[in-house]
This record gives sequence, structure tokens and C-alpha cells, in this order.
Amino acid sequence: MTQAKNGDTVRINYTGRLVDGTQFDSSGSEPLQFTLGEGQVIPGLETHVEGMEVGTKSTITVPADAAYGPHRPEAVVTIDRASVPENVNVDIGTQLQARTREGRPMQVTVVGVDDASVKLDGNHPLAGKDLVFDVELVEIVQAA
Repeated sequence: MTQAKNGDTVRINYTGRLVDGTQFDSSGSEPLQFTLGEGQVIPGLETHVEGMEVGTKSTITVPADAAYGPHRPEAVVTIDRASVPENVNVDIGTQLQARTREGRPMQVTVVGVDDASVKLDGNHPLAGKDLVFDVELVEIVQAA
């Protein structure tokens, strides 16, 4: 059988879970399509799919460093509550769009709030977590 290789466009069914079993994502009713070697999915998942054969199912634990990286404390900042517009929801868990000092957009999550300040986390929500994936290679759509 043909194995998926760098440059191939592949389709996979997958379910992503935290180590404690909590599901955080899945391909749903349509397989996920991506090209191996183009960085369209996390590195650990991409490396795992490379070498799989169509119809193969497997489970892999991807360490945080090969997923969304470590949780970086420097990406957590506290800002004055007064600097957030009144109409913006700052409940804990709310995801907001902010701008870096260079003006690039970035997603942040509200992780703390009081009358004087709002604590924002610029880390990916899955940063610092090992991830478990159940993967099935459904199809090699286009071979390199």
C-alpha cells in the first residue's frame, strides 16, 4: 500500500483529547484535508500522519512542544480595566482580539478580572498541554 509522504495532500478523520480524556476537537462529519510538510497542522500530528497507509487507524500522544508549545508566562498581561471599552465582555474565558506592539492582531483569553484590571492570556488555549489524537488516514488526495 501507498504511504503518505511529504508533499502529499491527505484527508484524515481525527478526535483530539486532553490526557484526562476531555475532547477538544474532531474532524466531525468531513475529514480534515491538509498537505504534509506545509505546517497546516501541529508538527506532532503531521509527523505522525507521514508514513501512514490509507485505512490505517492509530492513537498518538503529542507532547506540548510538538503541539502548541509551552505555556509562556510572559504572554499573560494585566491591563487597566478602564482601557477596555465598556461594551466589551470581559467575563473569564472570553476570547478577544488584541494587537501586538507591532500592530499585528492576536487572540487573547480573559483569565482574570476585577474592578481595576483585566488579566489577558495570549497563549494558545492548548499551550503547555500534551494532546492525544485518534487518527485515521482516509485518503491520499494528491501524491507529491
